[in-house]
Amino acid sequence: MALIQIANQSTKQLGKKSTIRFTQSICPDCNMILDAEVFERDGKVFMSKTCPTHGECEELYFGSYDMYKKFSTYWVDGKGAHAPNVIMADKCSCPNNCGLCSNHLSHSGLANMIVTNRCDLTCWYCFFYVKKGLEGAYMYEPDHDQVRAMMKTLRAERPIPGNSMQITGGEPMLRDDICDVIKIMKEEGVDHIQMNTNGIRHALDPEAAREVRLAGCNNLYLSFDGVTARTNPKNHWEIPYALDSCRKTGSTVVFVPTVIKSINDHELGGIIRYAQKNMDVVHAVNFQPVSLTGRMGKQEREKYRITIPDCIQRIEEQTNGQVTVDDWYPVPSCMPLTNVIEAFSSKPKYELSIHFACGAGTYVFQDEDTKKLVPMPRFCDIQGMLELFEDKAEEIRSGKNKYFTMLEVVRKLKGFVDTKKQPAGLDLARMFGSILMKRSFESVGSWHVKGLFLGMMHFQDKYNEDLERLQRCDIHYLTPDLRIVPFCAFNVIPEWYRDRIQKKYSITVEEWEEREGVKLEDGLYRGLMRRGAGDELAAGCAKSQMFHEASQALT
Repeated sequence: MALIQIANQSTKQLGKKSTIRFTQSICPDCNMILDAEVFERDGKVFMSKTCPTHGECEELYFGSYDMYKKFSTYWVDGKGAHAPNVIMADKCSCPNNCGLCSNHLSHSGLANMIVTNRCDLTCWYCFFYVKKGLEGAYMYEPDHDQVRAMMKTLRAERPIPGNSMQITGGEPMLRDDICDVIKIMKEEGVDHIQMNTNGIRHALDPEAAREVRLAGCNNLYLSFDGVTARTNPKNHWEIPYALDSCRKTGSTVVFVPTVIKSINDHELGGIIRYAQKNMDVVHAVNFQPVSLTGRMGKQEREKYRITIPDCIQRIEEQTNGQVTVDDWYPVPSCMPLTNVIEAFSSKPKYELSIHFACGAGTYVFQDEDTKKLVPMPRFCDIQGMLELFEDKAEEIRSGKNKYFTMLEVVRKLKGFVDTKKQPAGLDLARMFGSILMKRSFESVGSWHVKGLFLGMMHFQDKYNEDLERLQRCDIHYLTPDLRIVPFCAFNVIPEWYRDRIQKKYSITVEEWEEREGVKLEDGLYRGLMRRGAGDELAAGCAKSQMFHEASQALT
């Protein structure tokens, strides 16, 4: 794949396109691998590809060319897979045989394991839950032996053994043995386990929430699509109770809004404000611009399509400038920190080397006096700090005494922090120093106690699939055939990966119902917390405490 230098264009004509680079993609109809052009037009970035059978497909790739240029300066290759599960031939045929292959450029930053495809909700935009009555519907729930085998595969990954797990589904809390599944993961040596959940069972059954926490689940990756019943009908009423359960059990929470243009993109600021009100337990908000699955016309895609820059722009507007466009950095910008720690430790370290267009983030800290959110770039010279880390990593690799060099790094950290602008009650240089010296999950945890991480992660779909991005993916799925498959292959081409693999290790819905003695529909949530509230609740959730708080925040 040829990478063409991204050049600044001093003058642009409206409607004219300017090539940025070439990559490869797939046809959204037949999955044929196609050459693709990434280009700028009218200040936005698009992708175009042409299938000899199904014709041209043009799609919005990134909503701001200026942000694309800024983020592209952090382009970097990762360590890759030193012990690949799939050995490729001389010519890469990505994405035909994922799992991880020898051409992949990032290790597993976060591994996903689907523990069930059952769900107690039927959200219209969800790309994955078992639907009874459909031809070919299957029930997938790996048994304990399969779970352990998948974990051993993750821990065998080199040069970095997988160390961070996300339990996902479906809805993982529907498994009666979910605590046993978590314990197996801990027994196999994983430090961090988070659960992707709608939080309904945590709200209804605090004892179940306690058991999951005691089993070893550190964090909830909690679906949360808006601050009103209209934008978040699935768990609007249950969220406050789920948060209370997390407070009592010591679990932390990441809010995960799926952002859909024209549906909930007007409430991003409200979501951040609600997270701020609950910072004692909510430590991050990770916005996910929707991936458009299934066959969809261009007009319909344009109605729902939203990209990372679009979300960031809306956040600036909806927070009244508390969090601006300039406060965000792409995920691989943190690589210099990894490099200096790796040089000091003399062994490979965990890194986030995904493509710069995949994700972005910023840290915001609440000022103890004003209670306002202050993004880290407002009081810290991030670029200067990153350059220091990179320079000192190179000095250590060149033979300079690593202990003296690291002490010099820690000593210089204060020079990058404007203490007059730093939020009251925060010592950023000390927190950085702790991470550098301790180099542990616990030291990184101090960031989340003091601040709120705001993130973006835009997973691909068949219309915008960029194989340059796919080869750098570090969010992977573990499968019972003992492969490790990148997210944007596993879910983007389910007929090759998700559905084909899982169907092999599944039973029919009817077989499952006969074995368990229950019907699949018996597991659907009936909205128990919404009963007895009358029309007033259905119309706008006026009796919801969260609705009142969110309304106040929005005003």
